[in-house]
Amino acid sequence: MLGADACKGGWVGVVPHEGSAQALFGAHIGLLVERATALAGPLAAVAVDIPIGLPTRGRRRADAEAARALGPRRSSVFRTPVRAALEAGTYALAAAANRELAGEGVSAQAYALREKALEVDAWLRSGTHPDVREAHPELSFAALAGAPLAYPKRTWNGMNARRGLLEAVGIVLGDALGEAGERAAVDDVLDAAAVAWTASRIARREAHSLPGPPETLEDGTACAIWC
Repeated sequence: MLGADACKGGWVGVVPHEGSAQALFGAHIGLLVERATALAGPLAAVAVDIPIGLPTRGRRRADAEAARALGPRRSSVFRTPVRAALEAGTYALAAAANRELAGEGVSAQAYALREKALEVDAWLRSGTHPDVREAHPELSFAALAGAPLAYPKRTWNGMNARRGLLEAVGIVLGDALGEAGERAAVDDVLDAAAVAWTASRIARREAHSLPGPPETLEDGTACAIWC
């Protein structure tokens, strides 16, 4: 299993492996998956903290249901722009496209994910790959804790609460993580670890989706966030 999160310069991944957890870095999502496969063998499931399923128009049900489920942490869920907005070359063009096709503008945070979202979209369409699902770390942590967490992930309390939840289910990250520890921020590593736990649940068929069943988008993509 692999959990992956976008970080500066690429992707950080966490693989629960041989009673611990290994963190990996890849400049591209495909490279990260290759490195995880070389480490742990064929991957039963991959969970990625990036939108999978880009709408042609309107909003994704997955984003609305995830925000509703997270309550006090709902601001961590960005509304996924329509495909035309993500493919636009400037923020102004993206906002205009999204207003036309979805009735609202685009947040700067959502537009900042455009390259990674389009990268994953192209990779998934390019050939064979493992079972890849969209996940959201805050939903994963909420499932671990039984409720949305009280503290934001970048606070001291928030970081320690998240690390403790991961360690309780056997995802123990070492103090030195090699290239991943050099390239990725602390919260990116913890987010990758959280969705790695969700990948394990997907492999065991214990995970559930928002919405359930997944929404079928115009291009046939089954769109949902898993936790």
